[in-house]
Amino acid sequence: MIQCQNITPRFARHCCLLFSIFTIFITTTLAFDYADALTKSLLYFEAQRSGRLPYNQRVSWRDNSGLIDGLEQGVDLVGGYYDAGDHVKFGLPMAFTVTMLSWGVIEFRDQIGRAGELPHALEAIKWGTDYLIKAHTSPNVLWAEVGDGDTDHYCWQRPEDMTTSRQAYKIDENNPGSDLAGETAAAMAAASIVFRRTNPYYSHLLLHHAQQLFEFGDKYRGKYDASVKEAKSYYTSVSGFMDELLWGAMWLYKATDNEDYLNYVISNAQSFGGIGWAMSEFSWDVKYAGLQILASKLVMDEKQKKHRDILEEYHSKAKYYVCSCLNKNNGSNVDRTPAGLLHIRQWNNMQYVSTAVFLLTIYSDILRNSNQKLECNGELVDDEEIHIFAKSQVDYILGGNPMNTSYLVGYGQKYPTRVHHRGASIVSYRENKGFIGCTQGYDNWYSREENNPNVLVGALVGGPDSQDHFSDNRANYMQSEACTYNTAPLVGVFANLLSLDHHTHDDQLLLASY
Repeated sequence: MIQCQNITPRFARHCCLLFSIFTIFITTTLAFDYADALTKSLLYFEAQRSGRLPYNQRVSWRDNSGLIDGLEQGVDLVGGYYDAGDHVKFGLPMAFTVTMLSWGVIEFRDQIGRAGELPHALEAIKWGTDYLIKAHTSPNVLWAEVGDGDTDHYCWQRPEDMTTSRQAYKIDENNPGSDLAGETAAAMAAASIVFRRTNPYYSHLLLHHAQQLFEFGDKYRGKYDASVKEAKSYYTSVSGFMDELLWGAMWLYKATDNEDYLNYVISNAQSFGGIGWAMSEFSWDVKYAGLQILASKLVMDEKQKKHRDILEEYHSKAKYYVCSCLNKNNGSNVDRTPAGLLHIRQWNNMQYVSTAVFLLTIYSDILRNSNQKLECNGELVDDEEIHIFAKSQVDYILGGNPMNTSYLVGYGQKYPTRVHHRGASIVSYRENKGFIGCTQGYDNWYSREENNPNVLVGALVGGPDSQDHFSDNRANYMQSEACTYNTAPLVGVFANLLSLDHHTHDDQLLLASY
């Protein structure tokens, strides 16, 4: 390191200038292009679109698909998102994807806007909410799934060629699904906040649906996968429905400022596990950590003095989550790979990394805005330390890892080229409209050793194993498949890091001028 002590004043300015230039060089050399990552993350959602594609579709290798969804049931279920590399539309992960995209825009709207990506972020959310509105055909009916996972997995086809079942499944008064209803209510409530300024009518419509869905889910309680058994093998609701009801109520409170929803979160805090469960993961299934972070923001709100004791208990559990990610709990911490990546599960681990990065970023902001520090097992942690750790996880995703691989497809010089994804792995329908059947897809495309003909730009794949190893293999679906809920939390994070990068660069230039 350059030292500027014990030198004459004559050379002090030159030494400091040299040090500043050295700092800028090192920072720039190691920097990642968060603007590019942000742009590409939003492109991914266009690749996952089902239905009739719009005129401004940018992912040109995709075409219309799923145009008769719901026809057999007499409802219009065209649209929405395929959740991963297959062609089933699963309601629970789709709604969570919309919630996380919306939360990212709520928190980082200005940063996304300055990057020129706000229109694309709003389009990504609206493509999801337009479908969720269609799926909510009456106050106590919500269509939960289109397609059948078992038959879909026997086929390797482009979505444009789909020949598999498009049977649709619903929840209703006799077949409840409080977890699905609660998450969909959360998605619509969060999106209503996003569109409040730019599209007030649409915002009001979303809020109306959110309120009806929450009331339905709360009145007719039960797990959705007990009613829609076809979902159980793919998206089992392990955590049950109580976290989603609390989560939905919290988002409705944020959207309406109606104290009834906050009272629900407070009065059910203990019995529903909101202040009982200390979590070390946040996902499409387990919402407690996200709920606890939202409650932590309310602790700083002077309006909530009468609920302060319960909110502080929520906050205590949020602290546990953050400390477990930072490896500073006295007990249960999130495991890490040798290179430092958070590791929760072998299958699609990156989904837990991206949600953790999002919550850590939000909590870092909470500390900074309130001028507080976090205590983890007697050690004080400031907002900057949390931010640095969150950034380290993002940088690992973008290529700062032992494999020197970006796990965000299309970003950087090296990234997965054999992603487990039907549409990406087969020649584009727009280039070759010849029909490709189920077995033909497996025989001629799935088993190919060559790279996918289409790049699934912006997809965050499942990522490396617990030892930082990754096999870029189409058949290695635990690592090479991507999901919408992997990428969704990163949209706001990329925008925030990009904004902070600009401030850092400006500060460095200012320093260099002295």
